[in-house]
Amino acid sequence: MKEKLMFAICVSSFLTPVFAQKRVESPALVFKNTYAINPHDGPNDIIAKAVHIVPTDKQYEALKDEFIAFIHFGPNTFTKMEWGSGKEDPKIFDLKNLDTDQWCAAMKSAGMKKVIFTAKHHDGFVLWQSRYTKHGIMSTGFQHGRGDILRELSQSCKKYGLKLGVYLSPADLYQIEDAKGLYGNQSAYTERTFPTPVAGRPFKDKRTFRYKADDYNAYFLNQLFELLTEYGPIHEVWFDGAHPKTKGGQQYNYAAWRDLISNLAPKAVVFGKEDIRWCGNESGKTRSTEWNVIPFDADPIKMEGFRDLTEEDLGSREKLFDAKFLHYQQAETNTSIREGWFYRDDVFQKVRSADDVFDIYERSVGGNSTFLLNIPPNREGRFSDEDVNVLKAVGERIQSSYKDNLLRGSDLDKSLLDNNDKTNKIFHAATGELIISLPHQIKLNRFVIQEAVHSSGERIEQHALDIWQDGHWQQIVTATNVGYKRILRFPTQETSRIRLRVLGSRANPVLGSLGAYYVPTRPPELHIARNKAGKIAITPAKSEFGWKPHHEDVLKNLNSTFEIYYTEDGTVPSAASHKYMAEFESNGHLIKAVAIDKDGEKGAIAQKELGIPKLAWQLQSVSSTMDGKNGREAFDEQDDTYWLSKATGPSQELVVDLGADYSIAAFSYTPQRKNAEGMMQSGAISVSRDGTHWEDTESFEFGNLINDPSTRTYRFRSVKNARFVKIASTVIAGNGKSLAIAELDFFKP
Repeated sequence: MKEKLMFAICVSSFLTPVFAQKRVESPALVFKNTYAINPHDGPNDIIAKAVHIVPTDKQYEALKDEFIAFIHFGPNTFTKMEWGSGKEDPKIFDLKNLDTDQWCAAMKSAGMKKVIFTAKHHDGFVLWQSRYTKHGIMSTGFQHGRGDILRELSQSCKKYGLKLGVYLSPADLYQIEDAKGLYGNQSAYTERTFPTPVAGRPFKDKRTFRYKADDYNAYFLNQLFELLTEYGPIHEVWFDGAHPKTKGGQQYNYAAWRDLISNLAPKAVVFGKEDIRWCGNESGKTRSTEWNVIPFDADPIKMEGFRDLTEEDLGSREKLFDAKFLHYQQAETNTSIREGWFYRDDVFQKVRSADDVFDIYERSVGGNSTFLLNIPPNREGRFSDEDVNVLKAVGERIQSSYKDNLLRGSDLDKSLLDNNDKTNKIFHAATGELIISLPHQIKLNRFVIQEAVHSSGERIEQHALDIWQDGHWQQIVTATNVGYKRILRFPTQETSRIRLRVLGSRANPVLGSLGAYYVPTRPPELHIARNKAGKIAITPAKSEFGWKPHHEDVLKNLNSTFEIYYTEDGTVPSAASHKYMAEFESNGHLIKAVAIDKDGEKGAIAQKELGIPKLAWQLQSVSSTMDGKNGREAFDEQDDTYWLSKATGPSQELVVDLGADYSIAAFSYTPQRKNAEGMMQSGAISVSRDGTHWEDTESFEFGNLINDPSTRTYRFRSVKNARFVKIASTVIAGNGKSLAIAELDFFKP
């Protein structure tokens, strides 16, 4: 039974809350999922309706899932393409092994509650034993054509306690490209019974449905019936709006799809339609204000198509005033743990850091949306180790950070601390404050607020958080709306009194829960670099993840405060070492550095061996240059630039003038890391005093560069005296015909 108690709160005073007996609501309005806006409705009427819009039971359950998984798997995994053509031979899907238990164990370790599986992507290839096509897993060698990936995943989900959703692409390139394809074949709409019987493949579920459909809609409805009755329970159906190609004016009978889903999977939310919307990007970018009560031009319950909502402002008062309908449609923040939706490789396809994923988690779940993270299985049928390690690290961080509510033991009413969404607290006015007193000082850097959206809708428009410090209140953070959940993030504070101020609201706020937490900061990994002028810079390492950037400053978001210490003699740095303040010159041979936060926590130690300074280096000659990749980029002190020769064969060379005579004991080669092209597997190095007479040639070999494109060092058999150095390749990995060098370094004894 819902506990309806109220705060009587004065904005300008520090009075403790006084409880009122009943709440004031418009007697003409009830709480529901959608409201039509009438021509005579004024601004106050529209806002009153917005306040009375709530998520359905299944929408609310989806909100409580918070962190969920996406799995893209199929022919693209083997062709290394993001979108297939529909013309692929099914045997390209050359899967030998499958470990869906490993998938689910990894997702569970991250704290995920549901997984959405791409049962069919745009290429039309199906990953279950469908009765209605041969373009899929049944036409591959996997388990002699009898394999069913969705079935194995469904069983693993039940084993690990995960909900299951399915992605069934309305676009279907196979059905477009095949001569007998059904998509856009301009067949007539006729009354048909579903599912269509198939000899020898009866359904256990004996229900049937009648819809008007053409051939492609019939195909789609039949496959929906299979997915929703033989692999369930299904908790989400995911419809992608992408259309790589269309044909024949094909239209979708979404009204029939909706009816079938509502009958066969009544607890399933539908993405891309009335239940859940796209966040507007695939990068993990979030809005600072994400309203889930948003305006529509038509009745969303009857709409066939839904446009992508990419604007920054979707649900402000001004937007609502132009609406014809108001509807609750929550956002899913979807992105991938890898660069791309499908697996390509373990090296050049970069993986998000645990810091990045945790930051997106806090911004999305703590910003009134659901976090949907894609993890693509590799060609061995498993999640790659790097992905698994990130998931585990994120799960451990979420668990350790949000396990213990530091407000327990405070004077807050238990309804805000009982984790029961059927109890709540109601403000007496649209604005006001709530003061929380604790029996002792706590250390916190997160504050979590939840409105009772399931029972009372979205209300708060502006709020602030203060702490009592040095005898007065200090404001530490402000934000706009709250909705299902708002995570306020701020630098670490210590206090025994906290004040939440509601500065603006559409109606009397109704709070579901409050929590204070301390998220330990993690000092970053460091990057040590020397510019061509010879100065050393030590900075937090930049993520190499380059797919659809969200442009967020992750370290700043996570309130990571730290100082950097370094040594120049190769000893282990500590807080007693040199403190890094700005770029510096060094005569040292080995720089080591570490970041240390204010609690004394240390990050990983970074190090860089300093080679011969490059200020005076000149490019003497180069075998060739392709695509503007100048030979000077091989020694510009920037790992993200590189020289690339023309593809004329494995024998390529580059000659460098060091600007003076040096004694040289070793050299290092850094390959470019954009792709696998130009990896120098073996070669020879020659030295000269005058650039004409060459001597002391030594051969070298670097193994496994394609799988591990890290910097490699070769140490000479004896010290060389030289001003000019020639690097000549003899074998390029993968039978390549061009040579790439991101950086060369030469080291004195």
